[in-house]
Amino acid sequence: MIASIPSPSQGVWELGPIPLRAYALAILVGIVAAVFIARRRWAARGGDPDTILEIAFWAVPFGIVGGRIYHLVTSPEKYFGEGGHPWDALKIWEGGLGIWGAIAFGAVGAWIGARRQGVKLAPFADSVAPGLLVAQAIGRLGNWFNQELFGSPTTLPWGLEVSDAKAIEAGYEPGTLFHPTFLYELVWNLGGAAVLVWADRKFRLGYGRVFWLYVMIYTSGRFWIELLRIDDQASTFHVLGLRINVWTSIVAFVGALVAFILVGRRHPGRETTLLLEPPTTQDDEDEAADLSR
Repeated sequence: MIASIPSPSQGVWELGPIPLRAYALAILVGIVAAVFIARRRWAARGGDPDTILEIAFWAVPFGIVGGRIYHLVTSPEKYFGEGGHPWDALKIWEGGLGIWGAIAFGAVGAWIGARRQGVKLAPFADSVAPGLLVAQAIGRLGNWFNQELFGSPTTLPWGLEVSDAKAIEAGYEPGTLFHPTFLYELVWNLGGAAVLVWADRKFRLGYGRVFWLYVMIYTSGRFWIELLRIDDQASTFHVLGLRINVWTSIVAFVGALVAFILVGRRHPGRETTLLLEPPTTQDDEDEAADLSR
């Protein structure tokens, strides 16, 4: 039996003048994994894998900006409250990317990229959905190095050790063990990614239903995990006694469920083309065909 889970002693390594931060590295590795998975799934649907790279060029920056904005809006005291440091709002390497903002803004970027590539957004979203969960799972390792995203005290044998400073900051005695909520979400996300791949293969989901299923799987896990969190990165904005992230999980789950059902009724199968417009024969191709006869 595991007695406890230690936290890494450091999350930054100096490579000469360049700091290598575990959080940033985890985010980058997660993005690479998501793109890799999406390319394979897009190719399996008959698309050009490079299209995923072109769309990611728009979606990733939008997602990072949106994730940070959401975190700042829902946890403003640390940066703009009494004793806060506004400039810290720019330090995304210290943690604090809200997934809701990342998905919302990332979707806008993906829409722009998909339009520029002449492909439909829904099959792109279906292709990238499992990769998103894998990326989020990898990103949680960055939270582990930053000693954030931990839950309430526990006596379970897999309790998480944090530094004395983090324990005191959370209002507990040094040496207290906490629920490793970063690990709970990591495992939940990887399991959810496997479910998405299985469901997509078995039921041939299309028209965005894999993506809506992704939202349902993630929010159902985030709901109970969020209730355990007490770390300083958790949202401090409450509505009716619950943090805004909990309410967002509830609303997003219900919205995704409705969308999944409605889309399934209108489009029970899978798209026959990934393109916004069917391919047309160019005039020069017609002339070449005539000359070859």
